[in-house]
Amino acid sequence: MDENNNKNCLTKAELSDAIYNIMQIDKQKSVKIVEDYIEIIKDALIKEGKVMLSGFGTFTVKSKNARKGRNPQTGGVMILEPRKVVKFKESQILRKAMNQQAR
Repeated sequence: MDENNNKNCLTKAELSDAIYNIMQIDKQKSVKIVEDYIEIIKDALIKEGKVMLSGFGTFTVKSKNARKGRNPQTGGVMILEPRKVVKFKESQILRKAMNQQAR
């Protein structure tokens, strides 16, 4: 991944630092909180296929069928395997907050 892509992106380390500063807890505990929270969300998506965070949004697992694609290096046709992807739909509260910030 290009380093420039992370400049406008909140990372796990920054999230952990924010928790550390807000809650004034041990740095290792803040890292563990972030890691555990992410694991809980991943497990729920795998088992339930949906995670709803009130006031933030909903993550859902969607299935994509196999399809024809093109190898970008050779230009040859290839079949892309069926797969699952995670989709995110923001809550109305988050959408309103983002649109107010944009003004």
